[in-house]
Amino acid sequence: MCIRSRRPHSLFRAVLAPALTLFLLITAPVAQAFETQATAAWVYDVTTQTVLMDKNADQALPPASMSKLMTINMLFEALRDGRVTMETQFPVSSRAAAMGGSTMFLQESDRPTVSDLIHGMIVNSGNDACVVVAEGLAGTEEAFADQMTQRARALGMQNSVFKNSSGWPAAGHVMSMRDLGILSKRLIVDFPELYTIFAETTFDYKNRAPANANNRNPLLALGVGSDGLKTGHTSEAGYGLAGSAAQGNRRVIFVITGLTSERERAEEAERIVSWAFRQFAEKTLVTAGQRVAEVPVWMGSADRVGLVPAADVRLLVPALVQESTTAEVVYTGPLKAPLTAGTQVGELIIHIPNLPDARVPLVVEADVARGGFGKRLMTAVDALRARYLDETPAS
Repeated sequence: MCIRSRRPHSLFRAVLAPALTLFLLITAPVAQAFETQATAAWVYDVTTQTVLMDKNADQALPPASMSKLMTINMLFEALRDGRVTMETQFPVSSRAAAMGGSTMFLQESDRPTVSDLIHGMIVNSGNDACVVVAEGLAGTEEAFADQMTQRARALGMQNSVFKNSSGWPAAGHVMSMRDLGILSKRLIVDFPELYTIFAETTFDYKNRAPANANNRNPLLALGVGSDGLKTGHTSEAGYGLAGSAAQGNRRVIFVITGLTSERERAEEAERIVSWAFRQFAEKTLVTAGQRVAEVPVWMGSADRVGLVPAADVRLLVPALVQESTTAEVVYTGPLKAPLTAGTQVGELIIHIPNLPDARVPLVVEADVARGGFGKRLMTAVDALRARYLDETPAS
């Protein structure tokens, strides 16, 4: 493990914590490589906020029906804000009733509730339901699509542009896999009571379409912890799936697109879930307050001070032991007294091959008062002596 300062020519080696050193020696960070058949993919461990796979994840692509997740999010937000309730009824326009593709078979005489429409969008992938929601919230689908794009930017989705509410093929209607992952996480974390609807397997509005009543998510019946979210398919986009599964204390979100068939999509999704849960394990590296390193203090009542994390450091690491994890402590030093316990002064950066670096804030372990006159005098003398030796030519 390396301890380094951000200040040029000020490299210090610290006393390492034995527990941390032992962990780094025995941990194997190389997971078995996963080669996905998807043209683009993003896999994310929610519990540890770790990106497990990124394949063309920021490429803006046609999302097909996966973009319905944004329409669903907009309706969830309207519910949260009190603009509608689950019993609010929306009218069905001729435009909505005429929608092709996957529908919940709405008619102009219907007045579906918000609850009906949520189920219709999630379970039936209803294009007609999406148009009803768009017109009910924004007046027109075009205005709603503009609102979707603006809201996506506010949520950090930088590669999403919406031209309609359903994902119906349209020039310029695109999303990235990372954006779909960000959106999926929001639906799971911010709307837990509504998210449970994604796990429902059947919905048939007024018993009109038993053939289209089943949820298309192929993982729901496999017992792998899957509880959402949305499939998609068009000839341009191929077959895609924004999915999530929970096992034990962990939850994984994955988004894939560009598969060639329903079967390939189902098989690839199952393989990804198995890989994400079997090839990685969550471990506690350091507990809150456990000393990671000691670093020099300038003009202090103590010459050195410990650096500790303020919270437990739990990381997702590959399960197979093949080579050691490495880590470094980075700080600007030497630290200048006085120092207050709990003040962040550096970072523990843990390098795990094939995964993003983990950056853990480090704080001062204890107060260090400013040194007395004698201490300051001796420090000044030592500094002058070092400067003199550096500037005196060798004889």
